[in-house]
Amino acid sequence: MVSERNNHHRFKQAIGAIIFAFLISSCSLTGMPIRNETELLRDASATIEEIKAFERDLGLEPTQALAQTSEQRTPTSMLWFWLQRAGTLAFRDPIDVRLTLGFAKTKEEIPLDQVYRVDGYSVYYRQGNEFADPRSVATESFAREGAVRQVTVVIHEDLHGDSNFDLPWEIEESLITPLGSIAAVEFFKRKSDSANLKRAQERLDDERQLSRELGQLVTAAEAMFSNESVESAKQKIVAMIPSYPVYHRHFQRQIRGQHPETAIEAKLSHDLAYYRHFDRIVALYETTQDLKALVRNLRTAPRDAHAVTAYLQSLRPSDAVATLD
Repeated sequence: MVSERNNHHRFKQAIGAIIFAFLISSCSLTGMPIRNETELLRDASATIEEIKAFERDLGLEPTQALAQTSEQRTPTSMLWFWLQRAGTLAFRDPIDVRLTLGFAKTKEEIPLDQVYRVDGYSVYYRQGNEFADPRSVATESFAREGAVRQVTVVIHEDLHGDSNFDLPWEIEESLITPLGSIAAVEFFKRKSDSANLKRAQERLDDERQLSRELGQLVTAAEAMFSNESVESAKQKIVAMIPSYPVYHRHFQRQIRGQHPETAIEAKLSHDLAYYRHFDRIVALYETTQDLKALVRNLRTAPRDAHAVTAYLQSLRPSDAVATLD
């Protein structure tokens, strides 16, 4: 009992230290005004309206996320933390800790230092201006993003709306991440936009390969954590990642500024939540080419994470696809 109290106390201290370190390292940035910002935001707003109209055709209910621009409403950003106990992965159970901080500024205005060490935990963090909430608005940086990312992000965040999907976080992310990427392909197909359709299909294929490589990496990582000391396993797992080229690019881009061996368990666990079922769900779509029906089926997925794989298998019982479970 004393040990449990001490562990709980250390955990609270660690969380407090993380928040304090990030807050004191944050400062406002002043930038030169961008001449075309109003025009960019106007174009982005028109695109977002078109995307949300497309969502209605899929039987979805558009939300107020990204429905306004930063000229219409003060932008807000989020800072997300994922913590996973050192030497473990959230392979069969939810990630240990998720923490979110909100700021009344864009992420570009809040430079962050890295997490140096949290006793007993691996930590991965990510900033974003786009999230599933009416406070999320289209910013100048989002307006400058490529069309494929804009479509994917808007649909992804709207899929999070409770009238669309209302499932535990790990399950919901694993279903709507592939749906958002598939929907981007469908969007450009309907617009007869061949250039962006090609990019959206390439992104979908890339993410599908990422999910396969992640599954192989996680299997190897679990074996290492079972057979070696935590520190030795961390080093070997990080050293293995370049052997998985698609996942390696993703990992390097998303942990920029973070220490790989501090982030490794939390980052792999985070990515499992997003990509666990990606390959299987894309295969289901390829079977029927009916995205609306796929959305309808996935909305009724079970709330028990252990039952999701069996449910997905039941949607395509005669032609199973490899999964991370």
